[in-house]
Amino acid sequence: MKTLVLVEHDNTKVADATLAVVTAAGKLGEVHLLIAGHNCGSVAEAAAKIAGVGKVHVADDAAYANGLAENVAPLAAALMADHDAFLAPATTQGKNVAPRVAAHLDVMQISEILSVEGPKTFTRPIYAGNAIATVESTDAKLVITVRGTAFEKAATEGGSGTIEAVGGPGDAGTSSFVSSEIAKSERPELTSAKIIVSGGRALKDAETFEATITPLADKLGAAIGASRAAVDAGYVPNDYQVGQTGKIVAPEVYFAIGISGAIQHLAGMKDSKVIIAINKDEDAPIFQVADIGLVADLFTAVPELTGAL
Repeated sequence: MKTLVLVEHDNTKVADATLAVVTAAGKLGEVHLLIAGHNCGSVAEAAAKIAGVGKVHVADDAAYANGLAENVAPLAAALMADHDAFLAPATTQGKNVAPRVAAHLDVMQISEILSVEGPKTFTRPIYAGNAIATVESTDAKLVITVRGTAFEKAATEGGSGTIEAVGGPGDAGTSSFVSSEIAKSERPELTSAKIIVSGGRALKDAETFEATITPLADKLGAAIGASRAAVDAGYVPNDYQVGQTGKIVAPEVYFAIGISGAIQHLAGMKDSKVIIAINKDEDAPIFQVADIGLVADLFTAVPELTGAL
């Protein structure tokens, strides 16, 4: 089986999310990569070195500079004539492109797979991750998104893939890139951080969130996350959101501070290696998944913890 993996990138480097998809694709068969971008030669060179990659298809065109799904999907669908499966990371970009590819091919998409059980058999979460379904496709072509936290990341060195230029339909004319506002931070990116400190609605307001969570994150060199309730209340921007409708994370250590543990939040972080919860409600659902739980007032406990580090 030949697989085609959508490489997520910024025209300069390969995003970490792609590496887990390469691992998943390798369980299906031969791995080919698709890089759609502009002046993205450095991305192609880096991608060719990823372990397990056989071929790198590069579509270098101004139409693909910003990764518009309306332009990238027809390109991927055309390349699927020579491939059996299309895989993309279950990120904002992957979730934007993959359904369009499935529509072009007239097949069902299989979303957020957790494992590969056979050539066309996979597991995926349902009911906000409370149950795992085993699904088997009967379509001739597969279109799959991969939950990055479920697979090991492929090594970025050791591969010897060949780079091949490909052409595509270019600008579909149905959308245009206007602008982007990208949050920049000295902290690790949320989905790849080894330690995450998350806060919930109990932190009262944006100033209190900043004063309580940030010093602890600084001491630990951690990324900062938040529950949906905290984001909706305006404490932090929505790119901090962890959960079913936010980012799926699986760090080495996850601090859940003032987070009750709604099912939607648990769906985004319960695969963390160690979960540390601080909440004054001893019946909070978060304690059911926590490895270490502290029933305490966070406004006392967190500053004490920060001061002790």
